Amino acid sequence: MVSLVLVLGDQLSQSLSALRAADPSRDVVVMAEVMEEGTYVPHHPQKIALILAAMRKFAMRLEAQGWRVAYTRLDDPANTQSLPGEVMRRAAEFGAGHIHLTRPGEFRVETALLGLPLDQHWLEDDRFLCSRAEFAAWAEGRKVLRMEWFYREMRRRTGYLMEGEDPAGGQWNFDHENRKPAEADLFRAPPPRFPPDPVTEEVLDLVAARFPAHFGRLRPFGWATDREGALAALDHFATHALADFGSYQDAMLAGDPFLHHSLLSPYLNIGLLDPREVCDRVEAEWRAGRVPLNSAEGFIRQIIGWREYVRGIYWMTAPEYLRQNALGHDRRLPAIYWGGETRMACMKAAIGQTRDLAYAHHIQRLMVTGNFALLAGVDPAEVHEWYLSVYVDAFEWVEAPNTLGMSQFADGGLLGSKPYVSSGAYIDRMSDYCGGCAYRVKDRTGPRACPFNLLYWHFLNRHRDRFQRNPRMAQMYRTWDRMDPGHRARVLSEAGALLSRLDDGQVV
Repeated sequence: MVSLVLVLGDQLSQSLSALRAADPSRDVVVMAEVMEEGTYVPHHPQKIALILAAMRKFAMRLEAQGWRVAYTRLDDPANTQSLPGEVMRRAAEFGAGHIHLTRPGEFRVETALLGLPLDQHWLEDDRFLCSRAEFAAWAEGRKVLRMEWFYREMRRRTGYLMEGEDPAGGQWNFDHENRKPAEADLFRAPPPRFPPDPVTEEVLDLVAARFPAHFGRLRPFGWATDREGALAALDHFATHALADFGSYQDAMLAGDPFLHHSLLSPYLNIGLLDPREVCDRVEAEWRAGRVPLNSAEGFIRQIIGWREYVRGIYWMTAPEYLRQNALGHDRRLPAIYWGGETRMACMKAAIGQTRDLAYAHHIQRLMVTGNFALLAGVDPAEVHEWYLSVYVDAFEWVEAPNTLGMSQFADGGLLGSKPYVSSGAYIDRMSDYCGGCAYRVKDRTGPRACPFNLLYWHFLNRHRDRFQRNPRMAQMYRTWDRMDPGHRARVLSEAGALLSRLDDGQVV
């Protein structure tokens, strides 16, 4: 009897467990482009184009290997425009009563597929290094689920950057070496861009026609849309950027959106690269003496530590996690985030490149756009939807914990022991944004006071009962208390006026 094999748009891996379980001489691979997946949030056009183009090329690869692929294009008149609808349409077409499924990355997709009236063979997504069950076992009985302890366990389990039972270099974490501000460098090699081929061009035209109102520029489009391109991107990063990745991973430059970052997360998240092969290459570069340990460790920590950790948190807590709002924030997301005018140079730079590239690196997301939303008291559900919408690498399993937990502290401290908030001083130290800003980062009050300065103290003041006994924040409350009462009152008054202008849609 024929079985169906469902391959989703973020499962474009030859090693996918559902493919391994099937028989290419008998079974049918089902792949479908559906409006439901493109519109449940208003995804960036480049993200939609990347996934659809990569899906089409992956289907062609499977067909060349002898698989029978039932592929539904977005503009197919018979398209039901939902994943369950397309599965059932193909089941009727091929007389199939059985389906192989690799567990999806997102709770809503898994829930929808569980309702299919077919005999279901579910398989773990073993492209990840830690299964859901293994993470749950690690978390069981722990009062605090700190990523650092999980990361050390993953280092021991995988053997990456280990010397016997000990971490290479005698320590687990080299973060203290990885916070250097960068300078403009005309000789820094930018990441490769991949000119669209005919398959990708056809998809770009389709996306332009079907998603014209989505935030973000579709062209120019330069993402790799097949495994060969993804491997080329990995090779470029390992050869040209990895060596300095560690030292400058937290830096921000207005004219250089990429610095030494890899831009590999989209390819990892849709399956064109495997995390093991990426970590293998990074470790090999270090062992060959071509990159320093702090860079290799910092990057591998992002893959086997943070990436696996947030996935574990997501599946351990979904869907309740998505509704968390521990700080009770309820402000609407300001128009700035959707391209509205702003005088803040840092926000303009981070959101502008997000619009143009569907990309911003982790510090721009955490300490600029995320920091501002948290300080302003924006509803975390709206912040979550924005991040899920605008970034090419955003899938809910990785985006939601990063946004709701690490960025917005909506989970009340499950991911982090303190909220990631800062005044303008941090942005000034780690970037060149402030030099060209309409505001003055040194001004604490007055018409040109940096909004981050005003909102930082306003945030601490309104959440004092929650955070003043936090050992990592107590010093800041002591600093606030030593300020002149008149100055404190002026700060709070000016911060309140700034928030009112935000609410009224005025330019900030």
